Amino acid sequence: MASKHFRRVGSVRPSHLMFTTGVGALVDLPNFSVLVRGLDDWSYTGIPDWEPIVEPRLLAAVHRMGERDVQELRPAPWLDGVDQDPSGQAGRVGVPVTPFPTWLRCTVCNELAPIESKVFGFENTKARKPHEARFFHSNCPRKKSGRKPLAVAARFVLACTAGHLDDFPYLQYVHHGLACPSATHPRLQMEDRGGNLGANVEIRCLRCGQRRNMREVFGQRGAEKLPRCRGRHAHLGEFDAEGCKAEAKLLVVGASNQWFAQTLSALAVPRAGASELQAKVEQHWSTFSMMENTAMLRFARSANVPAMREFEKWSDAEIWAAVERHRARQQDDGKGNPDLRTPEWEVFSAAELPDPTDDFALRRDPNGVPGQLKEHYADVVQVERLREVRALVGFTRLDAPDPLDPELVTRAPLAKSKLTWVPASEVRGEGIFLRLPEDLLVDWEQRVRDSDAMHEHMGAYARFRQNRYSGRISGPFDPMRHWPGARYYALHTLSHLLIRTIALECGYSPASLAERIYAGTEENPQAGILIYTAVPDAEGTLGGLVSLAEPEPLVRITRRALAEARHCSSDPLCAERLPSEPADFLHGAACHVCLFVSETTCERGNRFLDRRFVVPIDDPDLALYPDLP
Repeated sequence: MASKHFRRVGSVRPSHLMFTTGVGALVDLPNFSVLVRGLDDWSYTGIPDWEPIVEPRLLAAVHRMGERDVQELRPAPWLDGVDQDPSGQAGRVGVPVTPFPTWLRCTVCNELAPIESKVFGFENTKARKPHEARFFHSNCPRKKSGRKPLAVAARFVLACTAGHLDDFPYLQYVHHGLACPSATHPRLQMEDRGGNLGANVEIRCLRCGQRRNMREVFGQRGAEKLPRCRGRHAHLGEFDAEGCKAEAKLLVVGASNQWFAQTLSALAVPRAGASELQAKVEQHWSTFSMMENTAMLRFARSANVPAMREFEKWSDAEIWAAVERHRARQQDDGKGNPDLRTPEWEVFSAAELPDPTDDFALRRDPNGVPGQLKEHYADVVQVERLREVRALVGFTRLDAPDPLDPELVTRAPLAKSKLTWVPASEVRGEGIFLRLPEDLLVDWEQRVRDSDAMHEHMGAYARFRQNRYSGRISGPFDPMRHWPGARYYALHTLSHLLIRTIALECGYSPASLAERIYAGTEENPQAGILIYTAVPDAEGTLGGLVSLAEPEPLVRITRRALAEARHCSSDPLCAERLPSEPADFLHGAACHVCLFVSETTCERGNRFLDRRFVVPIDDPDLALYPDLP
């Protein structure tokens, strides 16, 4: 049994592949770390009857991101039954990974060597305990008996802003770029000496005796001693043919900036003004997309294709006209940042709500907004049912992508070949949509436009983009490009205040909630907040969140959120905080005590937040709501 290896070495939720452990990301397992491989290695052959995720709006947005060949949104490969038979087919289906870093260190004798050197062995003999899979030092000189000592990943890697990831060149480093004078294949040792002045890790050659501390390549001065980037895409198993001109950076395994997902997210909302027929054509576009004429449509209907059963009350001519209308919209050649929020805003803010479907159902209280909140909200909508689809279109390293400016940083590829599909996940849940009075926001914007606080935030945004600009961009660089605007600060801050308060009352954990801010643009202003559940299990449909949109609990929650926002236990430090030059952080009076939420909850990574723009904490003229409801 000792020689038998099982493929399964761990598990993650499908939603994790969108945020933390997607293609190209390092995943820390109990005994070693692995790298998620590219889409070329993903296989669905062992999964019978799997189906792609259908969401036409999101697929069109992927096309506008430059991936015109993508035809499908696919869920992660998974097969039920692994608990019953972990050695069966289900145990061999999943997302492929490869050990990385490929240099390992013995935890007993500190020997350092690559996996391919055969110094280390691998065991994964317990099918029901994949977390016990491990590498071990086969012939450790210090271990005389008992279980062979654990070998762990050497904790340094190289990365660059072009998305490359590589092993640290320990052999060349300890010999200062030269060959070992005593052996062609020298043995190395990595010794962690501890200390409180940063990394104190020494690399030693056991053949020639040369030593070198990793501390030499840390910091700005140390970066000059690092080798140039080799252009390695470790998740694809290849190197860029054109090389890489980006500067390599030293990272510790587990660093939070080694991988940032670039995702797109859309709610499955009916298109405003769309007929029932048009909505069904969009829903089943994967069936209609390959039809070239009405003859193919007639054949599909006569062959009793399952999707065609939903179109029995329409004629061939009516269906084909709807197909042609949708195809015309699909042929839009526009590129750049896709606008996925405006269609959702139009549905939520419509005077007449759409008919409920299996994916989307809204309800508005016939009595309207509670009297105590008339000045705070213009509309309240209970989202009894929703479906959100997320797609991973790429990832970045070192610099996080800007949701409003996809070209700010270089997106790393998900596959060697052209993408014909991208990974996706879908979640179902419930939510609350709040629309603020337009005149309230317009008046507030005029008051804060020329304030010192808003100018500080604008200056910080410009510095933030200049300091983190790392990729390609057409034309001259504009540091204020895609500035979210003052309105976004107010809406975003209010959203966080409500989320933190709602989590105390609705039964959901804060990490189970998510937000979508509808701020629009100067040409198309919007003023909405959607707070919803976004977890792939039963917790997303408990009903506790929708019930809080009823008049009595909504008044209580809003009053409590605004009252508690006036004070923070970190005041006066929190209340006085502003990103004055040279700071480039993107929040003001906000911290983990009063406003910050989990990164999966916040759509902008806890940026663009400031309590002073919602409640009076220093200057009442800056507050959107100077008085409690």
